[in-house]
Amino acid sequence: MTGSPADPMRVNLLEVFGEPDADRRAAAIAENYAEDVVWHEPDRVNHGRAEFVRRAAELLAEAPGRVFRPTGPASGLDDIGHLGFHYGPADGQPPVVSGMDIARTRDGVIIELYTIITGTSRPS
Repeated sequence: MTGSPADPMRVNLLEVFGEPDADRRAAAIAENYAEDVVWHEPDRVNHGRAEFVRRAAELLAEAPGRVFRPTGPASGLDDIGHLGFHYGPADGQPPVVSGMDIARTRDGVIIELYTIITGTSRPS
């Protein structure tokens, strides 16, 4: 895969964390992440593509009915890509979490991903 580091950022949000079908999600991960990808979440670090597949499925199962939406276009510079996101109800209600994914890429695939939470709201 070649192109801008913004390309795998869009895939990360829309085809991985926006994909309810486990087989399609795993295929997107296999195509867009290095085998030894490292994913840094606020409270844990996940190592390897297999762990990435498992953790993505776990996160999506925790909150059915919630979706990820980009806050703007994905951007890239050199080997770094980033994309802001909102996470919340699918019906357009305000997000419960806002954040940004920042990734290092090599040869068009993500080798390291950082998820940064920039805001949260608590349901009343």
